[in-house]
Amino acid sequence: MSCGEPHETDCSEVLDHLYEFLDHEMPDSDCTKFETHFEECSPCLEKYGLEQAVKKLVKRCCGQDDVPVDLRAKVMGRIDLIRSGQAVPEQDITHDTTAPSEA
Repeated sequence: MSCGEPHETDCSEVLDHLYEFLDHEMPDSDCTKFETHFEECSPCLEKYGLEQAVKKLVKRCCGQDDVPVDLRAKVMGRIDLIRSGQAVPEQDITHDTTAPSEA
């Protein structure tokens, strides 16, 4: 997605790090770059608005459930693998391979 116009911060960079921006997980200087980009690029601003709305909807509908610590750790581990570009195992992340199976 791009408006076709040149920007100081490329659209692909903004979209690759959109959730970090939404979750306030990036330095202020990067946030400022993203905010400037959104002022200049309506397609990216639209994508930001859509993702922000989805995030709010999920929080409203699902924000009350407690997530087991081990599941959260597995999901975060998978996210880290994906971000680093490593191959991600196809097994179900909720399947615990270290626990003995019941027979």
